[in-house]
Amino acid sequence: MVEEIGKTAEGDLIINVGPQHPATHGVLHLVITLNGETIKKVEPHLGYIHRSIEKMCESLTYRQFIYSTSRMDYLSAHINNHACALTVEKGLGIEIPARAQVIRVLMDELTRIASHELWWGAMAMDLGAFTPFFHAFRERESINDIMEETCGARLTMNYMVPGGVMMDLHPNFQNRVKTFLKLYKLKIHEYDELVTGNIIFQNRMKGVGYLSKEAAISYGVTGPAARGSGVSCDVRKLYPYEIYHQLQFDEILETEGDSFARYMVRLREMNESIKIIEQLIDNIPDGDFQAKTKAVLKLPKGEFYQLVETARGELGVYIVSEGGTTPYRIKFRSPGFSNLSCLDHITRGGKIGDLIASMGTLDLVIPDIDR
Repeated sequence: MVEEIGKTAEGDLIINVGPQHPATHGVLHLVITLNGETIKKVEPHLGYIHRSIEKMCESLTYRQFIYSTSRMDYLSAHINNHACALTVEKGLGIEIPARAQVIRVLMDELTRIASHELWWGAMAMDLGAFTPFFHAFRERESINDIMEETCGARLTMNYMVPGGVMMDLHPNFQNRVKTFLKLYKLKIHEYDELVTGNIIFQNRMKGVGYLSKEAAISYGVTGPAARGSGVSCDVRKLYPYEIYHQLQFDEILETEGDSFARYMVRLREMNESIKIIEQLIDNIPDGDFQAKTKAVLKLPKGEFYQLVETARGELGVYIVSEGGTTPYRIKFRSPGFSNLSCLDHITRGGKIGDLIASMGTLDLVIPDIDR
């Protein structure tokens, strides 16, 4: 009698993977049921880094709570802060200066590239190739240097404020960004030579971790993980914010739905971010970098929601206000939680050796899930 996949039978082996960082890209604990080398079930156990960020935010002012979100998806810290600032601005009806909007988008896209760079290096290293990690960090460090010079920090920048950005750009910002653009274009061919075109890498990725378009929608998967299955879900295109509606860039879609498709989406997305930066870097308007706002912000009574596209997908910020200086309720719809939910689906029936490729292409940042 053949046992139904998903039920524990005599002879099955239950193993624990994690919670170790960086083996599981954060403190993620997977309880895996195996029959031989075949995966029958993957059960994520969460909460090892839960800090109750949503509840903490409810005791902070509308200026303070923004920066707690840097500690969620810390590789998209700028974009997380941006989403919070936009939600507060929506509630207050603040008009953002054109200069601040351009600066925000530039910072978002630099953040997206830096995040994808780290993912690319870690993805290759997970599958046994150590050299690409150093190549990825070569470009990523250039971006971090720009962040440090502009904001004073390299990871959790705390640069976005209600009304714009905390301080104006460093005088050297444009030159540093143009230097990075030249470096990226000079080195991007190495990514294909080292990893993308490598037949061993392709064999480990193609046909592995299949996620259909229908399943991606059903599980609420967003970002590159969903676009690898042909799901059009880029918030910058569907619900544009700031100046994205004025920019020329493509939403990257792949239809194969496997790990290699998700890999290609992120690789190609970096080129689109480069395209966005090139459109803006010589066209930063003069003027204020921050709108005039009151020292103490009070949102009117009501509910406010804002979506943005982080490096991992759709981030939603939901605020319920009772008219005070702190939110009554805050809820974050983070992309990592929904993307993780499909892990059992895409790995069930596959081999344990393919788990890393499938999980790696979801690009999980565990604090984004353990809120």
